[in-house]
Formats: sequence, C-alpha cells, structure tokens
Amino acid sequence: MPFGRTPKKKQPLDEAALYEYAIGALGRRMRTVAELKRLMRKRVEDGNPGEAKVEAVVARLKERRYLNDTNFAADYTRLRQENSSFGKRRVQQDLIQKGVHADVIARTLDTAYENVNEEELARRHLARKRVRKPSNEKETARVIRLLVRAGFSTGVIFKILKQWDVDEAALSALEAMDVDESSAE
Repeated sequence: MPFGRTPKKKQPLDEAALYEYAIGALGRRMRTVAELKRLMRKRVEDGNPGEAKVEAVVARLKERRYLNDTNFAADYTRLRQENSSFGKRRVQQDLIQKGVHADVIARTLDTAYENVNEEELARRHLARKRVRKPSNEKETARVIRLLVRAGFSTGVIFKILKQWDVDEAALSALEAMDVDESSAE
C-alpha cells in the first residue's frame, strides 16, 4: 500500500458476487473453510447480514463439493510429505494454523504417516536441503534445529546423528540442552 493514502472502503458484495469471489479464490489455490470464511468476511458488511451471506456461500460450495476440509487435509498432507519431506508434527502445525478441525487432522495424519519411516523421511529432507555430516557442535546444532523445524522427533534426529558418528560429547551436550529447554516450557 502506498504511503499517505487511506484505503478505499469497498462496496459490500451481494451473495451472488460473493460466491463468484469464493470460486475465484478456490481456483487460485486450495483453501480450508476457515481460510475462505476469513477472506469472504472482508468483502461483506459487518454483523448478521454479512455472516449469513458467508454461511450461505460456504453451504453452497460444500454442497457442490468445491470445499471440503477432509479432502484439503489429505491433499495438503500428501503434498507436504512427498514434496517437502516434512514430518508429522510440522504438517499437524500447518493444518492447525489453517483452521482444520483437530479430529480431521488426527485421522488424516494417522492414515498418511501410518506406513512412513520417519527416519527415511528425515534423511530425504536432509538430502533435499543438501545438508552434510556436521563437523563440530555448532553445525550439529544447526542440523538439529533444521530437523525440528521440519517436524521430526528428537529421537529420530539423534538416531541420524549417531549413525553419522557425530561426536558423543557434542550430542550429549545438545541432548542435555534439549531436555533443559523442554522442561523450561
């Protein structure tokens, strides 16, 4: 937004125009019900009349099967697992942030990660990021942070590092730091 200008208040959309807006938003990328409602609320008047329009459009989209959080969660999980090699925790956090219901997330993740070797997935992630065996404590800590951000458990992370023959003293120190930090939370 340019400096010095106040944004113009757009005219609230009627239900037909709001439906077209929602179709366009879904055409650009997959969205959850919560994300689409948030977008549509910006385009309608405040209060009950605007909320009624949003709910009517969402019901119509669900009826036509354009909007389905279960399918969204399954597709999103599959894509994040295959393309980004992310662990279960990372995908779970992303889905929570996108407003998917906890029951849907639990069912989807249990199904998607049922036959997945988390260690192999973590190794794929490291290969994708071109991470080499760490040579000192600082590099080891960097690898740990990278894998934690990617959603892998500390058990899997330390198993990989031990197979890389990372210095036991460095691992013990980092493991102790990890325990101290998790008990402080």
